[in-house]
Amino acid sequence: MQNKKMLLMPVLVVLLLMLAGCGAPAQQAVQQQPAKPARPDIILATTTSTQDSGLLDVLIPAFEKKTGYRVKTVAVGSGQAIAMGEKGEADVLLTHAPDAEKKIVAAGAVSSRRLVMHNDFIIIGPASDQAKIKGKRAVEALAAIAASQAGFVSRGDNSGTHQLEKKLWAQAAIKPAGAWYYEAGAGMGQTLSIANEKKGYTITDRATYLAQRKNISLEILVEGDAKLLNIYHVMEVNGDKFNKVNREGAKAFADFLLSAEGQQLIGSFGKDKFGQPLFFADGGKTEKDLGL
Repeated sequence: MQNKKMLLMPVLVVLLLMLAGCGAPAQQAVQQQPAKPARPDIILATTTSTQDSGLLDVLIPAFEKKTGYRVKTVAVGSGQAIAMGEKGEADVLLTHAPDAEKKIVAAGAVSSRRLVMHNDFIIIGPASDQAKIKGKRAVEALAAIAASQAGFVSRGDNSGTHQLEKKLWAQAAIKPAGAWYYEAGAGMGQTLSIANEKKGYTITDRATYLAQRKNISLEILVEGDAKLLNIYHVMEVNGDKFNKVNREGAKAFADFLLSAEGQQLIGSFGKDKFGQPLFFADGGKTEKDLGL
């Protein structure tokens, strides 16, 4: 009997080790799950360029996995996103309309505004370049388009891109109107498609253009002008002013964008597919650091 017990002991030890080994991954998986937030749902109001470029498809899953929050994205023009913030209809904003952003900060509708990233705007058009704008500065290019009455497609939606366009027209002392000037009232991706169909000119952020490049034939004609710098800020909607705002979730999302992980994801996005980043990470910087 004693011999049988001695023979069984090694078997029992092996079984216990196997059970312990099987339980460890399960226990580890449970430990890796983030604690569920008290209010897990966040509304993000953002510009269409962050969605059309594919950037949000990388950032949001990483954020949700890390924190346990769930993000509902409302991708509209920056003007509409900011309007949602002014009414307390979103928790956090990711936009690229600096002048409008400063107004909402001054009004107290948002509690913080932090620089996240930048890329640039470009003016694109058909290779034939009827208005002969290739290589010109941005304001000169728009003046040439208006003078030639070559087709131009505007976002027409008060987005950050549209606000920049209106500022450039004003600097050229031109009020665009007529058959040659078409207002799409649409997001960047759709505006690119319309401009491509019409073989016209338009202003776009570089990220959306590169992401949509395989679907359009329009070429980059104007780039590198300091007036075309495109900067993005994240803003937390003021929870003291709007009780329904998820201030903890908004802060968590903003903090993630500016964390080492978030900035790495932003800075590397697009390199594998396009050979260059679609955005440049600016966490910890100010507009002065970008020459503004």
